[in-house]
Amino acid sequence: MSIFIKEHLINNASLIREAQGLTLLRKSLDLYNIREVFVPKIYKVTQRELHLQKILIKDFDTNNMKKLGKGLAKLHKIKFKNYGFEIDNFIGLANQKNILTKEWGEFFFEYRLLYQVSLIENEKLKSDFLSVLEKNKKKLISYLNKHTKHPSIVHGDLWYGNVLYNDIDKNIYLMDPSVHFANREVDVAMTYMFGGFSKEFYDEYNKEYPLEKDFETRKEIYNLYHYLNHYNLFGITYLEDCRDRIKLIDYL
Repeated sequence: MSIFIKEHLINNASLIREAQGLTLLRKSLDLYNIREVFVPKIYKVTQRELHLQKILIKDFDTNNMKKLGKGLAKLHKIKFKNYGFEIDNFIGLANQKNILTKEWGEFFFEYRLLYQVSLIENEKLKSDFLSVLEKNKKKLISYLNKHTKHPSIVHGDLWYGNVLYNDIDKNIYLMDPSVHFANREVDVAMTYMFGGFSKEFYDEYNKEYPLEKDFETRKEIYNLYHYLNHYNLFGITYLEDCRDRIKLIDYL
């Protein structure tokens, strides 16, 4: 048995929440017999250490990108009862606030965008961003609800580094999730942030579960959450990305 040990020096519950997210993803994949994607086995978890199945990483090829697209779409097809999550968790090492609710647009507005803006230390910037959000609150919530079919389980932090191909068993693994129930578009949107996902991935996803019209606009709104989070964590490098996307809200 080959084990990868992920260590955490900060005394919080992020590794425990990560393990809970992996477990929930595994249960969903197993229950619906989805075999295009997997999650690593968990052997032990504490606040300090997470012991996982070790992955021998190999680059993705076209066929594996297709499998990933199809598997993710199948996962997103599963219908859940509520949006959000029953407990707070983490996006990377940042806190991610949650409740369970029937209403997607308001959840995303309050617990994703508004929460991240509230963390901005620059008071002028925070005021400017809050002004845009509050002015467009009803319009934005209505727009997001209009283009939401049902709560899906989402990975929540789906950039290229969190998807691995294992050269040992030839399976694709989802890693480091920030699991919650959401409009499935949030996962697809994040795949565009840092690249790495091929045309074949998107083609296969859309073949299995086509994205709705005007996804390109919603993609930028959903990624605003991640850019705000990156700005709050890492600083000014991500500020213009935030500004560009928050401007879109005025033109919905």
